[in-house]
Amino acid sequence: MRHVARLIERIEDEMSTDNTSGDEGRENAQAAAAQGINAEHLRMAEALLFAAEEPLDEKALATSMPEGADVAGLLSELQAQYEKRGVTLLCVAGKWQFRTAPDLAFLLRKEKPEQKRLSRAALETLAIVAYHQPVTRAEIEDIRGVALSKGTIDALMEIGWVKIRGRKRTPGRPVTYGTTEAFLVQFGLESVSHLPGVDELKASGFLEALPPSGFDVPSPSDALGPDEDPYIEGEEVEDLATGDGDLG
Repeated sequence: MRHVARLIERIEDEMSTDNTSGDEGRENAQAAAAQGINAEHLRMAEALLFAAEEPLDEKALATSMPEGADVAGLLSELQAQYEKRGVTLLCVAGKWQFRTAPDLAFLLRKEKPEQKRLSRAALETLAIVAYHQPVTRAEIEDIRGVALSKGTIDALMEIGWVKIRGRKRTPGRPVTYGTTEAFLVQFGLESVSHLPGVDELKASGFLEALPPSGFDVPSPSDALGPDEDPYIEGEEVEDLATGDGDLG
């Protein structure tokens, strides 16, 4: 009879768990309804985001949702519901994606493939491009204080974190570089304007408590600069990556 008693206890435990899950689901549904959110639309948006291989923007979600669905409201509600769960809903590069909660990332480290480490020069170059974009090769060298190997930028472009933005309206027409959407996704940034500022860098230990007088963190922009022409699709890469303008 002991095995029967244990079976009954197990069934009761599972029923209790199911009821708890059901109560939580009902609470979420009631909270969504209280804010005027369509519960069925919420489930659809949740399913689309879970199934997506890449981050989705509001327009992409809207095309798969019923006409009139409040996509912005649905995303806000889902973000609130997943705020303290094992996965969270984040906005990266203006698009939405479910990701492992930052405090639980250590659990997945063994599952992540080993990635090739970037050289010190590549890391410094990436940081300069991120904060000073649009920036030319000559400007990168001026900021670093040393000559820059062409292979360094090539490596960052091969990874997909740096791209050619266009050309500057200066003698030689040097090309300008900036970060990509893949860079924003990799580092969980909504836009380049969300890069860490002085206070955050100090708190993380990357800056001394008292930086040099006049020190400031530049404000990067995705928008074209006043002296910058856009990159034209189809323009020969060789023309962009070589020439006196680019090397100077």
